[in-house]
Amino acid sequence: MHPRSVHHRIVLAITALSLGALVALCCGGVSIAATTHANAARPGLPGTWSGRYGGSYSGSFTLTWKQTGKRLTGSIKLSSPSGSYPITGSVSGGRITFGAVGAGATYTGTWAGKSMSGQYKSVGGGGGTWSAHKT
Repeated sequence: MHPRSVHHRIVLAITALSLGALVALCCGGVSIAATTHANAARPGLPGTWSGRYGGSYSGSFTLTWKQTGKRLTGSIKLSSPSGSYPITGSVSGGRITFGAVGAGATYTGTWAGKSMSGQYKSVGGGGGTWSAHKT
């Protein structure tokens, strides 16, 4: 075999191996990126959450969330003042903000995984803390 053709075959083999490794790396990266993006788009807030609050008012509550992008909608059932109220809010990263229409309260806090907590303020003054877990 001519030395030049041996060199040519070695270069072709190295090029083929390098191209294969590059394709594998790129395809693996796309898969990881797609998984990460899918998880970021669905952070885990939709569903039912149970919690407690204390301060000016104290009791328990149940939240039911629906999420479209950063926008939250749903309902909250409070033990005091007793009743079910529509809620709207937003989420950005680990921060959550929402208000109970009709109950006159606003809630701010943080969430991660299956738990969230923060502060609430009542119309006319007063407030306290709250925490919840996903059921």
